[in-house]
Amino acid sequence: MPRIASCTSAFREVADFEEFAAHIRDLLDQSAGADLVVLPELITFELMTAVPGWRDAVDLEPAVETVEFTDRYRELMAREAAERGQHILAGSHLVRTGDGGLLNVAPLFGPDGTLLHEHAKTHLFPLESSLDIGEGDDMAVVELPFGVVGVNICYEAEIPECAASLTEQGVQIVLVPSLTVTEAGFWRVRHCAAARAIENQIYTVHSGVTSPARGPWPGAWARSAVLGPCDAGWPDNGVLAETVANVDAVAVADVDLQRLAENRKTGAATTFADRRRRAELYRTWPSH
Repeated sequence: MPRIASCTSAFREVADFEEFAAHIRDLLDQSAGADLVVLPELITFELMTAVPGWRDAVDLEPAVETVEFTDRYRELMAREAAERGQHILAGSHLVRTGDGGLLNVAPLFGPDGTLLHEHAKTHLFPLESSLDIGEGDDMAVVELPFGVVGVNICYEAEIPECAASLTEQGVQIVLVPSLTVTEAGFWRVRHCAAARAIENQIYTVHSGVTSPARGPWPGAWARSAVLGPCDAGWPDNGVLAETVANVDAVAVADVDLQRLAENRKTGAATTFADRRRRAELYRTWPSH
């Protein structure tokens, strides 16, 4: 069974990229032994505190300026994946496109440091749209040695079609790196990640950022978890592992992928099959 580590990152004030890298290594040290490590959405926003004058900014421009760290961030994550022999979803990071726009991109590195997959967030939370971030258009899975994974970044978990598309492509584990600035926002994503696990009979891995308010930054609320269907063979609440709230921490769980296949056939709630059994009927109902 693959072992999954879901990390909560508590933003620190860092003087430079090396202090940020040391923080990442601390989290990865806590994830030793995992086959797959999941870091949170926009984990590099911690680097806004290394931008000169960030405390006096009147908007989130220092956070946007973290795009300048793209190359160093990718090099760091590739090197750490190779040195540790782990698959690492390196959270997500703002990336500059060829036409000068921005995308929120989650890269997945293999245990030899190879970039295996990149996912650009397809549905943006309104706050992101205010920062002139663009939207990606693709939803794809990647086959790892131990299972099939896909990515839904934060708000995408609240759009059922995102996980449903991955499920149609054979996904077994949906990775949900997240950044939510309020506790209510956290619970929206958490409840939706749990719903995606139940309705698709898959695992979801929710990883979040936490931070007090600093300068123009409004703060963030998080805890991380590995979630499965609420059915026999799993905890009644579907929570395989979770961290305490709002501190650097790692939730680790072994996920039984064979049990997913069995659950789709014999579970108390066979939602995967039943959603497909009446698919023709859905096409006759008013819908978007």
